[in-house]
Amino acid sequence: MPTTTEKTQQLITTLLAGREANPSLELVDYLNAIPRLDSLASIPSGTPVLIRGDVDAKPGATIGEGDIRLRSMVDTLKYGIERGWKQIIFGHIGREPEKSLNKVAARLSEILGQPVELITDWFDATTNSIPDAVKAKIDAAKPGSVLMLENTRRYDIERVLWKAKPADAAKLAEPLAKFSNELAAKVAKVYINEALSAGSLDASSTIVPAAMDQVALGKYVAGEFDGPMRKCLKTQLVVFSGLKIDKLDDLEAMIGRGTIRKVFAAGSLAMALRKAIGEIDGKEVCIGAAEEASHSDKPYYIPRDRVEQAKKMVTDGRAKGIEFIVPCDSVIEDGSTVDALKPGMQQFDIGPKSSKLFEEKIGEFVASAPKGAVAFHNGVFGMFEDARFEAGTKNFIPQLKRMKDAGVEVYIGGGEGGTSLERYGKPDWVTHTFTAGGTVLNALGREPVPYLVTLREAAKK
Repeated sequence: MPTTTEKTQQLITTLLAGREANPSLELVDYLNAIPRLDSLASIPSGTPVLIRGDVDAKPGATIGEGDIRLRSMVDTLKYGIERGWKQIIFGHIGREPEKSLNKVAARLSEILGQPVELITDWFDATTNSIPDAVKAKIDAAKPGSVLMLENTRRYDIERVLWKAKPADAAKLAEPLAKFSNELAAKVAKVYINEALSAGSLDASSTIVPAAMDQVALGKYVAGEFDGPMRKCLKTQLVVFSGLKIDKLDDLEAMIGRGTIRKVFAAGSLAMALRKAIGEIDGKEVCIGAAEEASHSDKPYYIPRDRVEQAKKMVTDGRAKGIEFIVPCDSVIEDGSTVDALKPGMQQFDIGPKSSKLFEEKIGEFVASAPKGAVAFHNGVFGMFEDARFEAGTKNFIPQLKRMKDAGVEVYIGGGEGGTSLERYGKPDWVTHTFTAGGTVLNALGREPVPYLVTLREAAKK
């Protein structure tokens, strides 16, 4: 029988392989295999329960400001409080190890109406162990108590998988196995994931669940996946943008499901598609600095293989009746607008002609959309935080309301897309806004959500 270390090594290998580890599994396969919160209903009062919480928040002056992720955990936490569980929340805040969850714990205490004690030095990195004093504090806590462990990313063990390669699995397995076993032995043996946005390869999300006796998805996370996320798997229109060209993989996977009819693109994604469409149609298209080797170290650079990927996507998509709508003019770095990019130029936003084109194409979709049609919007059209480059995004947000008013279900993938709706529209202009952009892209795109991979494995016990 495999040892804990050997099992951890296999899990690490699976996580780092991504979709290649289980190419036949889709989002619904992971969801169907993972228990929900009610599966833990019989757990007795006084039992410690570890909650992977969505604590990456910046609370404002009053409840309702900067704490939407904390409020998303309330139903799950109250469920545990009512049953007398000792709930221990842990998770990260930002990427900087020195950040603290002290304000987060204080705000969650306000939201719940009861104390939430922050435990600071809960892990000894020199011995890779959890101090006995932490266990003693949990043992002494009253039934119904809620505690919080300080920022998990303070400890290197939480972040060792971020840049790991498959060849690293063997050397990382032992320390990660011990870390997980320490949490199981001294904190809790029951684990709930209530952190929709925690899609990184953090040990707290992807390794620790494997050491638990029981695991489950929290009410909010399960609701997001079982409701809006599954709806988005059937989207007919998708709006994709952003600086990261690897979103091309996610778009390709979404198109592969066979429901998408129109693709609107901006940002780096549009640069690759614009170049591809030009070459397919026999037109010379320059995408400026984005295709120049001297910019290969920049995030907006589009390698040649990405253009080839885009060409195949467009060719195959057109054969299936999919229309690709890309910008026809650009706002460049000095704030001026050009129809065609020239060498050295970089697009910072779509231009007014593109905004008009997008509006016309949305009109076509609205006129022909079937009842219950779904649209998915992700990202922003330019560097919208700079007023010189916000017009494209600002002009498009009303089109989301236009679709919803026409009966289309409109979903926003969180992140900057959600921010742009707050800035230029109103929440009721769309059907639903996710609180986790990256996780949503994983779920709808090519790669599986890492924590779902581990929860599925842990649920097999």
